[in-house]
Amino acid sequence: MKILVFSDIHSDARALAKLVATPADYYFCAGDLVNWGRQLDVMGEILKPLGDKLYVIPGNHESAAQITDFCARFGFHDFHGQQVELGGFRFVGLGYSNPTPFDTPGEYSEEQLEEKLHAFDGLAPTAAICHAPPYGTMLDRITNLKHAGSRAIREFMQREKPRYFFCGHIHEAAGMAEKLGETSAMNVGRKGYLLDFDEQKSLGFI
Repeated sequence: MKILVFSDIHSDARALAKLVATPADYYFCAGDLVNWGRQLDVMGEILKPLGDKLYVIPGNHESAAQITDFCARFGFHDFHGQQVELGGFRFVGLGYSNPTPFDTPGEYSEEQLEEKLHAFDGLAPTAAICHAPPYGTMLDRITNLKHAGSRAIREFMQREKPRYFFCGHIHEAAGMAEKLGETSAMNVGRKGYLLDFDEQKSLGFI
């Protein structure tokens, strides 16, 4: 079973078409298909061939309501706050980011993120997909090398120890991978990350 996870397309139609053309059994969009929620339908038309093989969470540039409506209209799975068993793994998804300086539509407080992540307690083996990265890692470093990720997500990973973790949000860290305790963690970015779950084998960034 091959899964392809991508994030932060920000209306780049060419990058999205390349991902759609990449063979996989399931696809996960970790948020920010567009900018400020605009022109989701344009991205939906490109993604339409994936149908119910696609699971979508909102980034900080989309609201949860927009993604719910988007998925209903195009036949995708709204994966925000949801879980699904695929290939013997429990995949869990949570969109939105921790607060940013930009007041984007998809932001939670750290307390809200912590509360919502508790819905996934006690599941194993787990592959977690969030828009925001964990705080204090290679996945959340911005230009000045400061960290801008979520403390609640970091605490969730330390507590629940998912086998895999995928995120986006911090563009400067796209393409970074790090082993965090027992978790293999990746900031997938718009290029996307392909993983073969049958062989527990990374096929790498695309």
